[in-house]
Amino acid sequence: MSNKIIFQFDDNLEYQKKAVDSVIELFRGLPKLLDSIYAERIRKTRLTEKDPVRNIDIMKGNKLFQNLKKVQLKNGLFTNEETYKKHEKDFTIEMETGTGKTYVYLRTILELHKEYGFKKFMIVVPSVAIRKGVEKSIEQLRDH
Repeated sequence: MSNKIIFQFDDNLEYQKKAVDSVIELFRGLPKLLDSIYAERIRKTRLTEKDPVRNIDIMKGNKLFQNLKKVQLKNGLFTNEETYKKHEKDFTIEMETGTGKTYVYLRTILELHKEYGFKKFMIVVPSVAIRKGVEKSIEQLRDH
């Protein structure tokens, strides 16, 4: 008998789905990967070339602000245009401890890749211990 603990993840928790969907909706209207110059560049670029392929430019301006207002209204949050102008591309998802933040941002990464073709993400954590926890979560979620 194995003493290995196996975690079971529930991908249908409404509050987690709402957080992921909010991020996806924020970028609604962004050119899809297949419709963009980015896709053509990917086809022409080889992994060994020095010119790396980056994510497509994130839209900004009125469309992004309109999307933000819709997402915030849907989540019962106040929209402030002045704050938006100062932090145009800075967005956060705030969740309580123990609610599955790591799961949410890992799932958000997968959904952003699937929906928009984003390929590069940075996960910044405050300590080595938390980094190890994130690495373990990624390992556990591979089969999920």
